[in-house]
Amino acid sequence: MKNQTTSINLKVIDALYKAFTEGDIPTVLGLMDEKIIWNEAEGNALAIGNPYIGPEAILNGVFIKLAEEHEYFNTKNVELHEMYDDKVLATLRYDAKRKGNGALINAQAAHFWTIKSGKIVAFQQYVNTKQLADAANK
Repeated sequence: MKNQTTSINLKVIDALYKAFTEGDIPTVLGLMDEKIIWNEAEGNALAIGNPYIGPEAILNGVFIKLAEEHEYFNTKNVELHEMYDDKVLATLRYDAKRKGNGALINAQAAHFWTIKSGKIVAFQQYVNTKQLADAANK
């Protein structure tokens, strides 16, 4: 039997990915705690801002940059994995197309989320950063 807290945590992260897929960034940001700590993967160009603290920093430092640099940037094949201590692991792929050079991205990624009282308080990205860098420099 699933722990009720874990089920709530999975629902929060599932709602986040669904909102992201629909381009509903206000809902994505609304699922975050006001003091969320967000870390992009080491080696990712967006990691220069690590750690991003709070939804506004994430909006300006990550989401707006993704929109500026890509014709589209989607997640696909998202699988959520229940963890202990209010954590959720998401395994997925990025499906994106760079502006300018038209490079396609199909990168394997993992996201490690921490949720407290129904709000996301921490995020750590793991991704094939070489593939992202190669697409940017193509």
